[in-house]
Amino acid sequence: MSRAGVPAGRHPPTGSAVEPSPDRGGATVLLLAVGMVFVLVGVFGAAIGAARVARHQARVGADFGALAAAGQVLRGTEVACATAGEFAQANGGRLTGCRVDGLDVVVTVEVAVTPLPGLRRAATVTARAGPVRGAPVRGEAR
Repeated sequence: MSRAGVPAGRHPPTGSAVEPSPDRGGATVLLLAVGMVFVLVGVFGAAIGAARVARHQARVGADFGALAAAGQVLRGTEVACATAGEFAQANGGRLTGCRVDGLDVVVTVEVAVTPLPGLRRAATVTARAGPVRGAPVRGEAR
């Protein structure tokens, strides 16, 4: 016997006093909606994380490239900028600008990022490196 008093496998006759179940699946729909919200928040969180990682990668590539180029600036602009390009590429970036200003080197590095499918962006950072200005030379009195 089933809980409605009708033998198992048989349907209650039409017009019987069996009450329909008040459960209409509302909890299932609500659970699916909450799950979709979590999925969307996770996707956008991952997109923001990917953009931040690309920005850090570009910053590291620009900083190291500028420092390496400043160490090679006395050998010429071409050598300094080639060295900066190698360091930018080693850090997952692309050298988009290199300018020598006296003994200072200004390097711009770009890292491509795809935070969401179909959305392509670039993180671009500029760094400057050169000798310290205004500091006393070793052995010099202030």
